[in-house]
Amino acid sequence: MKVVDDHVEVTETEASSGVKGHNVRYVLAFSLVAVIVVLSAIWIVPALLQP
Repeated sequence: MKVVDDHVEVTETEASSGVKGHNVRYVLAFSLVAVIVVLSAIWIVPALLQP
């Protein structure tokens, strides 16, 4: 990392030195399934309770 004029410049390696989320796909898949289940329940339960 080096300071040039009034800003900081970093290399590609320094900029991406964080951990690349290996489990992100599982979190996204679980969240998508959870949202589908919850929204379906919100829609289906009242429909079943109507006479």
